[in-house]
Amino acid sequence: MTSLHPEKVSEKTSGTQSTSTPPPQASSAAAGSFTEAFRQPRAVWAIAFAVTVSFMGIGLVDPILPAISNELGASETQAMLLFTSYLFITAMAMFFTSWFASKVGVRRTLLIGLALVVVFAALASTAGSVDQIIGLRAGWGLGNALFISTALAAIVGAATGPSSGAIILYEAALGVGMAAGPLLGGLLGSVSWRTPFAGTAVLMGIGFIAITVLLRKTPPAQPVSVGAAFAALSHPALRTLAITAVFYNFALFTLLAYSPFPLEAAAASAGHEFGALQIGGVFFGWGLGLAITSVFVAPVLTRRLGLLATVITTLGLLTGVMVLMGLLHGSVVGLVTLIIVGGLLLGIMNTALTETVMEATDLPRAVASSAYSGVRFLGGAIAPAVAGPLAAAFGPSVPYEVAAGALILGLGALLLGRKHVIATAAPHSVQDEGEDVILGDES
Repeated sequence: MTSLHPEKVSEKTSGTQSTSTPPPQASSAAAGSFTEAFRQPRAVWAIAFAVTVSFMGIGLVDPILPAISNELGASETQAMLLFTSYLFITAMAMFFTSWFASKVGVRRTLLIGLALVVVFAALASTAGSVDQIIGLRAGWGLGNALFISTALAAIVGAATGPSSGAIILYEAALGVGMAAGPLLGGLLGSVSWRTPFAGTAVLMGIGFIAITVLLRKTPPAQPVSVGAAFAALSHPALRTLAITAVFYNFALFTLLAYSPFPLEAAAASAGHEFGALQIGGVFFGWGLGLAITSVFVAPVLTRRLGLLATVITTLGLLTGVMVLMGLLHGSVVGLVTLIIVGGLLLGIMNTALTETVMEATDLPRAVASSAYSGVRFLGGAIAPAVAGPLAAAFGPSVPYEVAAGALILGLGALLLGRKHVIATAAPHSVQDEGEDVILGDES
């Protein structure tokens, strides 16, 4: 693949270019990486377990939003602020995580992040008002940002065998977490809305102990200035992709945070009960689809079409899904189907867009990742805050229509700035993917 990174200069000047059909040795390496991924030291499995639980925290509250709204007397808007406070603090922290890790070390950053999640998740389970939970979710978001921003570097550093195997294990853990979060939230939420928070605290506590005992050495962090991530946004390619990511994540979290409410309303109008367990089941399907396509489908598409073409195509398809969700907001079957289809597309989009960011600049990967992750989480933080008021003022279809408009704006920003990222457009091989993703941050 054509790349701007110094480590690939010799490859470009030698005339070697990737094609849509990977060379035999690349295919063999890719096949071997799947088996190597699961032959890892216990330290790697400890990090992978914590990664799974960490990503569970994103979708964990989804099934219990209506229950929190009903039992604590909160509006839909207030309930969805549980996403906003979490994502906003995550976004702000992401701008500084690479600098923080360079000062205190990767292992300490992991443990500090895990400890914060344990404390704030446990406190959330004892909260007496939705405002308290909103505040505690902010602390949870800080801990999660510190952990997920350094987890990939740690898991690669502790792994044995080809680095691509460790990457596959990391992405598998991420996907399982995204799928299991809503399911666990639904199962535990059927007992009480407090139980998912307590369960997360316990699981993250186990992860903290496992990493403390098993993880002894991590890769040394490179020196990073405190303002490096903000300065990185002056790079035209990164800025273009960050703007696209803001609009894309606005749509993603509209689907994730807002959809439980029209689902519950559509079921009620049809004479059916749709509680935490049912909502959790739907978003388990969403997360499972996301996990499958991110690990198995996205690499195939980016190899054959190229990163940029894959991103543009998927943005267009997601826009269509949002339009249909607005039209079918009163149909349980329609919403469930579209939520799961959305998960399939989101898995492709997450992998392709993140890899495009990693390929589009010659910036240090940790810095580019911090800048990109911070901006994109801001888009996710805005969506829940505005979806509720939009639905209350203009009707339940409007949040989806606004999300479709946001995707169109994101697509427009990408097309206008495509000259800055055109180097990432060529199809590339599995071998390239292993080299590229290893220094990136999939969070």
